[in-house]
Amino acid sequence: MVLPPRIPRPSHDGSAPVRVLTVAGSDSGGGAGIQADLKTMLALGAHGMSVITAVTAQNSLGVQGAWELPAEAVRAQFRSVADDIGVQAVKTGMLATAELVETVAALLADLPAPVVVDPVGVSKHGDPLLATEALDAVRTKLLPTATVATPNLDEVAQLTGVRVESENDQRRAAGALLGHGPRWALIKGGHLPGGEAVDLLTDGTEEHWLRAPRHDNRHTHGTGCTLAAAIATYLAGGYEVPQAVTAAKDYVTGAIAAGFPLGAGIGPVDHGWLREGTD
Repeated sequence: MVLPPRIPRPSHDGSAPVRVLTVAGSDSGGGAGIQADLKTMLALGAHGMSVITAVTAQNSLGVQGAWELPAEAVRAQFRSVADDIGVQAVKTGMLATAELVETVAALLADLPAPVVVDPVGVSKHGDPLLATEALDAVRTKLLPTATVATPNLDEVAQLTGVRVESENDQRRAAGALLGHGPRWALIKGGHLPGGEAVDLLTDGTEEHWLRAPRHDNRHTHGTGCTLAAAIATYLAGGYEVPQAVTAAKDYVTGAIAAGFPLGAGIGPVDHGWLREGTD
């Protein structure tokens, strides 16, 4: 197992660790969303901050309910953090509605920090988390703000119409996604058949194929949130995009391997595996 690096924390001289902001929904079961993001940031050495866009009633069996927050509340949370504490990287997740997508995109447009967009469309259990009418706002408003966009296969099909069934399809999907404005596209191939989980990272010029062994563990709730939050954390720590994504994939691969049962359904990945693996 490859042990990914942690962002060096400051010595006891009064300085702060790197600051990473997640803009996403709350998962009451603690496996995905805001909760997964903050656990990831802490595990990798960052100070995590949050803008909650929606509240879900969610557990290992699925999403039983979801309620988005008013755009005014989302805007106020963002300004409160950014204007005082400051932000060195942002990760976005569940944005739920077109109004929230547009609100968040406008806030990010002038932010001088890298942005990782995880265009959350459905939950691990197949529950919709983004209104269909919001897809156009994701394409035209949110994706152009992204340093890296990290869709899974269902999400990239929603956004581009490209159905990915092979590595060649991943390349086509990446090209279509880059057409909407992100600097880099990460097309995650974890749901493709085969003994490896293969992701493609590209900016249209460089290609980086990231391969990891596929672990026989069904407890993978929160994988996408965790990966995107880890990428944002490494970007805040000064990593270039290919190095940030590579380190983040190593982290999430270990978290998947250590995923544990919780409740009667699909349990979460283990965000604390890195600490345990270095004891």
